[in-house]
Amino acid sequence: MKLFPESAVVQLEFEKIKTLLETHCKTEFARLKAKDLRIHTRLSFIELELRQTHEYRQLMQHAIYFPNDFVLNLSKDLKLLGIPGAVMSGEQLVHIRKLAENISNIFRWFDTERRQVYGGLATVIEGTYYEKAIQTLINEVVDEQGVVLDNASEDLRKIRMSLFKKRSDLRRMFERVIQKLNKQGYLADIEESFLNGRRVVAVFAEQKRMIKGILHGESDTRKTAFIEPEETIELNNEVYSLENEETREVYRILRALTAKLSVHADLLKTYLAITGEYDFIRAKARFAQDYNGEYPVVVDKAHIHLVNAYHPLLYIYNKRLEKPTIPVSLTLDDKNRILVISGPNAGGKTVTMKTVGLTQMMVQSGLLVPVHPSSQFGIFKQLMIHIGDTQSLEFELSTYSSHLKNMKHFMETANGKTLFFIDELGSGSDPNLGGAFAEVIMEELARKHAMGIVTTHYLNLKVMANKTPGIINGAMAFDEMSLMPMYKLIIGKPGSSYTFSIAERIGLDKRLINRARALVDENHFSLDKLLNRTEQDLRELEKKEKELNKLLKENERLKKEMEQVMDKEKHLQQVELLRQQNKITEDRIEYLKEMDRKLKQILIEWKKTDDKEKVMKEMFNLLFKKDEHKVVNKLQKKIESKFDEIGGDIQVGIKVKMKRNHQVGEVIEIRGKRAVVKIGLLPMQVDIKDLVVVKEKIVNPE
Repeated sequence: MKLFPESAVVQLEFEKIKTLLETHCKTEFARLKAKDLRIHTRLSFIELELRQTHEYRQLMQHAIYFPNDFVLNLSKDLKLLGIPGAVMSGEQLVHIRKLAENISNIFRWFDTERRQVYGGLATVIEGTYYEKAIQTLINEVVDEQGVVLDNASEDLRKIRMSLFKKRSDLRRMFERVIQKLNKQGYLADIEESFLNGRRVVAVFAEQKRMIKGILHGESDTRKTAFIEPEETIELNNEVYSLENEETREVYRILRALTAKLSVHADLLKTYLAITGEYDFIRAKARFAQDYNGEYPVVVDKAHIHLVNAYHPLLYIYNKRLEKPTIPVSLTLDDKNRILVISGPNAGGKTVTMKTVGLTQMMVQSGLLVPVHPSSQFGIFKQLMIHIGDTQSLEFELSTYSSHLKNMKHFMETANGKTLFFIDELGSGSDPNLGGAFAEVIMEELARKHAMGIVTTHYLNLKVMANKTPGIINGAMAFDEMSLMPMYKLIIGKPGSSYTFSIAERIGLDKRLINRARALVDENHFSLDKLLNRTEQDLRELEKKEKELNKLLKENERLKKEMEQVMDKEKHLQQVELLRQQNKITEDRIEYLKEMDRKLKQILIEWKKTDDKEKVMKEMFNLLFKKDEHKVVNKLQKKIESKFDEIGGDIQVGIKVKMKRNHQVGEVIEIRGKRAVVKIGLLPMQVDIKDLVVVKEKIVNPE
């Protein structure tokens, strides 16, 4: 993205964003990338970097471990691999092995499922591969601390075995010498020492001529002399010689290993870049957590649709102070390309403008932004800004001259892919003349299809925005009663400067205020007053709208509750219907059981009686319900003539009558809500509610 002027990154505070991002980087690769953070203009680059940052932030939110643990800077070490005859130290080889291990862990982490879910992160390792030989080569030569292994070569193994034996012999010899000298009282220190790579004893300086050997030096106080005893000179020489052989062999082994690894030099540089790239992505994700960054929609055209967008630096600052930050929502598209923001000073006009510009630069740099995820960002190839006092001492330009110089550049270079920001357009000159030039500038920028935001106090620009296609008004809300800005942008209407209201509220002499009013053009004053009244009326309407929305929500809640009550009542009715249907079914089952019982009783009577015709008649009446009603009535009258209903609790041993068929029997068992009643020879179960207690009538003997 082309920026004008070059200080645009400072004016929109993008430099601060880069500095804060750098603090989250652990590798040198990531820090350099943060310092030189690029603002892309290709959709594919922007989408990829936003997606990668979003995916890594998801990993952090779900506490999923990602193995990008390597943070060392090996760029200088890896350069050695490209130099013929170079030798890497054991420590350097350990670092390279850790780099290879980290890459191995990353490749293992990306199984088939994770490559699909975290496709953005997976693209970092596309086009490369993991080479096992790197770790194998190093493991065969050095241990975890970088010391060359004994079995790295046969010669080294033999040298170290000989060295171990000679050192053991030397140690035993020294122990004998120290014991002898200690008994003689010559030793200044019973501990053996090393000087110039030789094993020596410390003796009193006045006794040094009493001991045969080689004098290697004296202490600073010259009270102690360091002598290599005659008995150990040859052993010391042999140890010294073997140590030199060991050093030469270790050097040869490390040089051979460095040569073998040089084949993989380019691959190792790629590995280092991969770890740095993942560190940079992690830094962007961690930084996004500071200001609650989200992944917005990006479209390949000039377009801005912000929903609850926050200025990221202001959000971080207010979060530390536990203060709220007011978001901004606005849309700039093909129909409305230029927004003219007016309102009182310190009302948030410049902050709103910077919020739009800074978030746009962040998105095109691949950074998540503090907006609602439904927000949409277009792609601009040019960003121009004019903000604050741009007086130039070097070119002896006044504020207004410098202002016009910048506006000239704006109008000459603007196009449909330009995003511009102008703070206090037309200021610094006569209001009438400056306002006229400001109109011309806005008309030209609109004609060039540029997109941007202008802040102003000029009344003519507010009027122009109302009648010019592609230009819209916006006002920063202001509470006239408390005399406090609300930092809220209202689209579609111009704002008042509240000049006289603020003067009255701060206690300026009314006489002076009235004199100032008299000096102002009546039409100008009336329009500003109208804007003032309109804004306050709008505030009242917004308040009533909130109350109405609250009532509508309450009404919707009551409606849902009523629907739930009606659904419950409907359910109860269905349950009752089913219960009645079940009751009818139970009655039918009871009827069939009764028929079965009667048929069995008729069968018994058939076997006992000789009057077969009577039995046949009863069976016919039973099966074909012939004169059934009469039979039932006759049976009922017969029972009523013999028994009286007395009511009471149903208990075992009492006589009861069934309400349905008027049969009388004796209760022989109670089973919960049912009773077993013996009628004749047959017991049957009946609901207790279908029984009534009876007793036999006393027959008068008369």
